[in-house]
Amino acid sequence: MTFSEMMNIGLMQGFAGLSLFSVLLLMGLGLAVIFGQMGVINMAHGEFMTIGAYTIYLGSTLTEKFAPGLMQMYFPVAIVAAFLIAFAAGWLTEWALIRHLYKRPLDTLLATWGLSLGLQQVFRSTFGPKEVSPTLPDWLMGSWAPSEGLDIPINGLFVMGLTAVVTGLLLIALYKARWGLRVRATVSNRVMANAIGINTKKTDRLTFAIGCGIAGVAGAAFTTIGSTGPTSGSLYIVDSFLVVTFGGAGSLLGTVASAFGIAQTQSISEFFMTGSNAKVLTLMLVIGILMIRPQGLFASKVRR
Repeated sequence: MTFSEMMNIGLMQGFAGLSLFSVLLLMGLGLAVIFGQMGVINMAHGEFMTIGAYTIYLGSTLTEKFAPGLMQMYFPVAIVAAFLIAFAAGWLTEWALIRHLYKRPLDTLLATWGLSLGLQQVFRSTFGPKEVSPTLPDWLMGSWAPSEGLDIPINGLFVMGLTAVVTGLLLIALYKARWGLRVRATVSNRVMANAIGINTKKTDRLTFAIGCGIAGVAGAAFTTIGSTGPTSGSLYIVDSFLVVTFGGAGSLLGTVASAFGIAQTQSISEFFMTGSNAKVLTLMLVIGILMIRPQGLFASKVRR
């Protein structure tokens, strides 16, 4: 094997890592908002991702059946629908369940784990136990070949672009919008935030719903690189919590750096060893770094 071929293989493996990084980052951003900003352990976060993925599948199926001429345009609309449906489900979950369990992390963990199992059964009953895949528009198919022997999938480029847009919008919302100001004030000092007129209960509900909505977008991105089943979201929940913990709870910059490091380490090591061994290696490296720096890569400074 020539040096050029080795370089091309390394670049393609690295790009595969970027695709995984994009999904992990979207999942991690949603968790960073919910877990990092609110301290809620949401074990059903993966199921909100699955809601987004099934929304894309439904959009594809309905468009193909009733409006086949719109197949090239349905996907961006379905992504917005995935966010809105997951957002609404998150809003309802916070109102019906989470708001009664604040400052009770173990109860929250058990309750959301039960919700996760319940949602998985709903998915099985509605869509069946088998994995499904949407029909993607033609402009998402194929690959881009910047040089001979190097093929970069177009769907991976799209997922990276989508991730960059969502990350940018979230940063703007957190640091420029009124909602972000309320969130940061609530995290910094909840009692003082209430005293100056911020409705912290409404802020909590909106924050939880936005985190779930971002998970829905992660599910939409996931449909371009894999098929969707009732347990698809649960396969990413551990990695998502790992991303948030490793990056530093509450730090969006840490979430980005952590998702990139974990995805690239896992993807590149999978070329030299089995998938299970690559995952073990990645986990050992993360644990080793957390032993040295238990607060994560970028610990946020919060006044207590």
